[in-house]
Amino acid sequence: MSDIQKLETNEKLSRVVIHQGVAYLSGLTADDRSADTFGQTLQVLRKADILLGKAQSDKSKILSAQIWMRDINEFDEMNRAWTTWLDGTVPPARATVGATFALADIRVEIQFTAAV
Repeated sequence: MSDIQKLETNEKLSRVVIHQGVAYLSGLTADDRSADTFGQTLQVLRKADILLGKAQSDKSKILSAQIWMRDINEFDEMNRAWTTWLDGTVPPARATVGATFALADIRVEIQFTAAV
């Protein structure tokens, strides 16, 4: 059995879990939740870049992304940030759904799985 590595761990979760060449990121949300959907999505994607780097991976190695949105009618705004961030990188498998969040000012949450 290979080792399991956990990064940025606190009493509730680990931001990244690495096992058998795969990094699993916890759901990421924006720090500045006064931003609109485009802005919150960009913040989340910047966080993903940092965490993927800590896992010795990057956006080109993302296998899948699960995206939850408070208002699915803002799908185009989220996608505009997503495609800006991808900047020509071949996109991963992805699912996007509407969701109710525990905190009302969260507009977007994204969870990633990536190869390392």
